[in-house]
Amino acid sequence: MLRPKIPTNPTPTGAVVRLTVVEPTAIVPSNPASAPDRVAPASSRPTVQLTPGAVLALVGGGTAVVLVVGAVLVSMLLAVAITGASVAVCAVVLRSLLTAERKQR
Repeated sequence: MLRPKIPTNPTPTGAVVRLTVVEPTAIVPSNPASAPDRVAPASSRPTVQLTPGAVLALVGGGTAVVLVVGAVLVSMLLAVAITGASVAVCAVVLRSLLTAERKQR
């Protein structure tokens, strides 16, 4: 009932390119001059040296970042909690108003 159709690839109709055979040429070795050993160049990048003051600055900066991010996340969580509580209070007040209105009729 549900059989997939497999597409058939059409035969190529473009121009046929003939491959040419490249014959290897003879390599005649010349008199090799002895090349001097190459020395690796010195690195132009400066090395990083951490002094005790730099380590203390990094630790202090990391601590400040963690405290700021934590304070922002806690304040966002508190804002969501306050919003949820206020919506719940509004729902209770509206519910009591609607039930009081129905009882008076």
